[in-house]
Amino acid sequence: MHKVIIPIDFSETSLNAARFSAQMLAGKENATAIIYNNYESEDDLDICHNYQESLKREFHKAGVKNVECEHEMGGDLIENITRLAHTIRATMIVMGITGKSAIRQAMFGSNTLKLIDKNLYPVMIIPPDAVYKGVNNVAFASDFKNVEAHTPAPLISSVLKIFNPKLHIVNVNKQHFVSLTAEMEAEKSKLEAMFGEFTTEFYFITMNDFYEAMDNFVKDYNIDVLITVPKHQSNSTSLFKTTHTKRLAYHSHIPILAAHE
Repeated sequence: MHKVIIPIDFSETSLNAARFSAQMLAGKENATAIIYNNYESEDDLDICHNYQESLKREFHKAGVKNVECEHEMGGDLIENITRLAHTIRATMIVMGITGKSAIRQAMFGSNTLKLIDKNLYPVMIIPPDAVYKGVNNVAFASDFKNVEAHTPAPLISSVLKIFNPKLHIVNVNKQHFVSLTAEMEAEKSKLEAMFGEFTTEFYFITMNDFYEAMDNFVKDYNIDVLITVPKHQSNSTSLFKTTHTKRLAYHSHIPILAAHE
């Protein structure tokens, strides 16, 4: 059973992500939605419980088969979520993001990025204007460099198994020519083996601007979710680091799944 944690602070940002999650998990017998709230004081417990139960009913009405509620008082939000994810062996965490609204919502959005930095479990970022249309086409942006070491295939595959989409593996490189180099062919073969249980296609795009290339690809191939792998900050020369994920998160209109290497 896949456990999907949905942290809620009852801001519009978090409720938007929760409702998107409800649509995404509707009818999924193999997944459990876990609505999580970190409340501040004992005085907030009744409010937390009532809100969670109301949201739980909303999830059931949307068609989510398995819904649980978790809450705890105080502590560090990121540490609490990370501990819960580890304890229940979560498949992923779903959170909203926005930096253009109320302070409370902006704080929740920044916590989403902090969670990506510190958490080893995949985090799906739901943009404020995301409209659920299914999870049928998923794109994975790879730099095709030492993919065995830098691709968290088991974590990504665990999420993909919930939806069984078509996987589009994309490389953007201004130096692509008519044919792939032997090194690129070797990395391609490794990725094929990693994701062999899914229907997979590869794309090699010759462009200078990664973000423009991916934006066009998302539109052209009706991509529903974009996967990125933030690398450790020590790898400061890599395009695929947390700052890259942050830019994608703030500018994307579809969910971003960040899975650490």
